[in-house]
Amino acid sequence: MAKNLSNRKNMSSQNRPFSLKATKKTQKVNLQTVLVDGKKVRLSTKEIRATKKNK
Repeated sequence: MAKNLSNRKNMSSQNRPFSLKATKKTQKVNLQTVLVDGKKVRLSTKEIRATKKNK
């Protein structure tokens, strides 16, 4: 099983239909499983792009 290395949290936002009645929802972080140094790790896509740029 992949270890979760990301320290990012879910965001809260609001649904806004045509009637403009606001209801809360959560936006989850886009976590992907990636091999880093031969180990499976779960990182967000933003963190994956940052590590690719640093290489």
